[in-house]
Amino acid sequence: MSDDDDMMYDEDEYAEDDAGDDGGEDVEDGVEIENQYYHSKALIEDSIPDAIKSYEKVVDLENGEKGEWGFKALKKIVKLNFKTGKFENMLTKYKQFLTYIKSAVTSNYSEKGINSILDLTSTSTDLDLIQQVYDITLKALLDAKNERVWFRTNLKFAKLLFEKEEYNRLAKILRELHKSCEHPDGSDDQKKGSQLVDIYALEIQMYTATKNNKKLKDLYQKALEIKSAIPHPRIMGIIRECGGKMHMSEKEWEKAHTDFFEAFKNYDEAGSPRRIQCLKYLVLANMLALSTINPFDSTEAKPYKNDPEITAMTNLVGAYERHDIAAFEKILKDNRKTIMDDSFIRMYIEDLLRNIRTQVLLKLLQPYTRIRIPFISKELNIPSSDVEALLVSLILDNKIRGAIDQVNQQLELDAAMSSHYLKYKAIDKWSSQLNSLQQTVISRIA
Repeated sequence: MSDDDDMMYDEDEYAEDDAGDDGGEDVEDGVEIENQYYHSKALIEDSIPDAIKSYEKVVDLENGEKGEWGFKALKKIVKLNFKTGKFENMLTKYKQFLTYIKSAVTSNYSEKGINSILDLTSTSTDLDLIQQVYDITLKALLDAKNERVWFRTNLKFAKLLFEKEEYNRLAKILRELHKSCEHPDGSDDQKKGSQLVDIYALEIQMYTATKNNKKLKDLYQKALEIKSAIPHPRIMGIIRECGGKMHMSEKEWEKAHTDFFEAFKNYDEAGSPRRIQCLKYLVLANMLALSTINPFDSTEAKPYKNDPEITAMTNLVGAYERHDIAAFEKILKDNRKTIMDDSFIRMYIEDLLRNIRTQVLLKLLQPYTRIRIPFISKELNIPSSDVEALLVSLILDNKIRGAIDQVNQQLELDAAMSSHYLKYKAIDKWSSQLNSLQQTVISRIA
């Protein structure tokens, strides 16, 4: 709701069927207040102090009868005081403004007015001022017994604190929100399932940001177990995305892939731009899981295959599937903004490079019983020290059998024990037999 987004005056609201003297006076009073309001509005560009004084006359003209025009005038006064840095006056007038929410205007209209002021004050860099405004608002809403708007306003404040990374203050607000959704015995009130999901989604985001996986796991499961609500797909997208990040931190790539796919579908349904980022995470988890299934084969993801933000990731998948290290590293270098500038993706690039190097290395070792480390270094485009570390890891994981000769800088594979060598030897033997058979057939035909 913009500053000038005011409800238009409806004469039918003030007109009376009875044409008596009293009715005429009411209409005249209404017209006078309305004219004063729009006169005040016209003064803003010339002099804000004069405009504020003029708006105050609108309130005075009500003669204690709180109504729509006084509500709108006070809203303007609060905003103008904020814009001119008169914060003490702003808070005083805001308290007066909130006295109108009980009966002067409808609940929906009062909520819109409150939100427009909260949105404006939230642009301040003074968090203590923002806290004061929200505290005043929440107290007034409790006094007015408007629990629905109180919850939404508190949740709005909690989201603002999350954006500003004020996690200590956020934790306190989340406890208040949780308490409002509990039974007297402290258990969750499942009748308030929709509100609980909103709280869990925000709390999950907080624990994801602070990397508190222990609490994150517990909340993640609780959020998925709530059956008494049909949450907005954007909220489920947030929960699933955080779940995917949780699984990624534990290197559970398959579970992460599942969560990111569910998050992507929910974001897509909600029309959230976050779907593109989540699709990137899905592709990342897919490659880390060494999956042979192309993530863009799914009906949901296919339409985004040629999206400019996604093209770099699809090219990355292609290079990954071909085990083309040079192309893979070039794509990372050329697409720093769409790939490497994302801190979450950047965390797992080393794991990804390690995967592709491992695949290339295993393929490279197949025909050998002895191979020089500098040769491997050149093929993988990494220092010899990194090659040694990778070989040690493969030996410990029993993916290859052999020993590293550091003096002569070479790897000596145990031919009798190497599964890759035995497989290569079997293929070589089969190839020789086919060649022999071909020569026999040719000679007989001749």
